[in-house]
Amino acid sequence: MAIRDGTNTVYVSAAVAWEIAIKRALGKLDAPDDLVAVMEANRFLPFPITIAHALTVLSLPDHHRDPFDRMLIAQALHEGFRLVSRDPIIARYAVPNLTA
Repeated sequence: MAIRDGTNTVYVSAAVAWEIAIKRALGKLDAPDDLVAVMEANRFLPFPITIAHALTVLSLPDHHRDPFDRMLIAQALHEGFRLVSRDPIIARYAVPNLTA
């Protein structure tokens, strides 16, 4: 609901696009050919990965082993963002989370 609301700013991490590209190339995910156009049509804003985000990963407990999810958690913590995910392990981190 928060994403569909239209009044909330929605950022999409480069880590999400990276993971989508990998899974799509492996045939594990059906995703649009032009993810950027789909994001723009939905008013989603791209969000880069910074060195500060990468270094924030060092402070995370080892609840989650997935490097993409760990980056999303680090970005959310570093930026004060709320993370939208359906992964129940993310709730074990001290990051604001909305269940997708």
